[in-house]
Amino acid sequence: MSKSKHSLDHPLVRPRRLRQTPAMRRLVAETRLSPAQLVLPMFVREGITEAVPLGSMPGIVQHSLESLPKALAEAADAGIGGVMLFGIPETKDAVGSQATDENGILNLATAVAQREVGGELVVQTDLCLDEFTDHGHCGVLDKKGVVDNDATLGRYREMALMQARSGSQLLGLSGMMDGQVAAVRDELDANGFEHVVLLAYAAKYASAFYGPFREAVQSTLQGDRRSYQLDPANRREGLREVELDIAEGADVVMVKPAMSYLDVLADTAATSTVPVWAYQVSGEYAMIEAAGANGWIDRDRAVAESLTSIVRAGADAVLTYYATEVATWIRQGRI
Repeated sequence: MSKSKHSLDHPLVRPRRLRQTPAMRRLVAETRLSPAQLVLPMFVREGITEAVPLGSMPGIVQHSLESLPKALAEAADAGIGGVMLFGIPETKDAVGSQATDENGILNLATAVAQREVGGELVVQTDLCLDEFTDHGHCGVLDKKGVVDNDATLGRYREMALMQARSGSQLLGLSGMMDGQVAAVRDELDANGFEHVVLLAYAAKYASAFYGPFREAVQSTLQGDRRSYQLDPANRREGLREVELDIAEGADVVMVKPAMSYLDVLADTAATSTVPVWAYQVSGEYAMIEAAGANGWIDRDRAVAESLTSIVRAGADAVLTYYATEVATWIRQGRI
C-alpha cells in the first residue's frame, strides 16, 4: 500500500477544501444575514402627496403619508425586523415645536405605521430635534448659540411621551446629549410607558458620511455637531458612552456609522450586556450606489459584503436603506 507523501508541494492542511462549491461555502459560513436583522430607515415629509426621490441617495425617497403605507407593506412582506421613521416638517423653529405637536408629521406617520404594520414590524422613531429646528442642531441653543444639554433633555422628555402616545414601540435616542437615556426612561416610566424600548445611539461619531442624510431631512444646520458627537479619532470614548447608556437603562445600544467604525462595533459587541446595533448611514449607501452606477464595483455584491461585514463585526441588527431589498434577496436564496 502506498503511503501519502506530504511536502511543500503537497500540503497536508488544505483550507480550500471548504471553498470548493457554493453549497460548501454556504454550509460552513460563519456569518449569516437574516431579514429579521434589518431595519429600514424611512423619511416622511409634510406637505407632499407623493414620494419625492432623493438625488444623493438613488432609490430612496421622502414619503408622503399617502405613499407610506405601500412601502411599509413591502417591508413587512420582505420580513425585515422594523422601520425607523424620521419626520420632515414644513415649519421649523428654534425649539423644534413640531416634534411635540400631536399633528406633527412624525407623530402622524408613527400612527400610520402602527396601524398598518404594528403587528408585523417593530415601529421605531427617531428621537432628536435636528429635523425640527431651524438651526439644525440636535438640541435647543442657549444665549451664546451653544447647544444647552440640560434644556434639551426637557424637550426629549416631551418628545418621548408624544412618540410613545403615537404608537412608537422603540425610541431611537440619537441626539448625543449627556443623560438622555436616564431622562427619557424616567419620563416614560412615570407616565405608564414602561414597555417602550430605548435604543441609545451610544457611539455616534461626528462623521462626514452623514452628508446625504442632511438632504433627506432638509437640514438647515449652522456650524457642526462636534461638541456633542464623538471625535472619529477616539475608540475608547465610544465604549465609555456605551457603558454609560447601558447604566442609564438603554435596552439596545448603537454604533454609528457602521463601516468606518467596525473596531468600535467589535469592542462594543465584546462587552455589551444588551443587544448591539449599527447604522449603515447615508454616505455609505451613496458611495456604493455611485460606484455601482459607474461600473466600478459589482453593486449587489458590495451591498451584501458590506452588510455581512457589519454583522461579522458584532452587530445583532443593522439599520440600512437596503433592508427591504436585501431581505428579498435572502428569501430568494440569492445570498
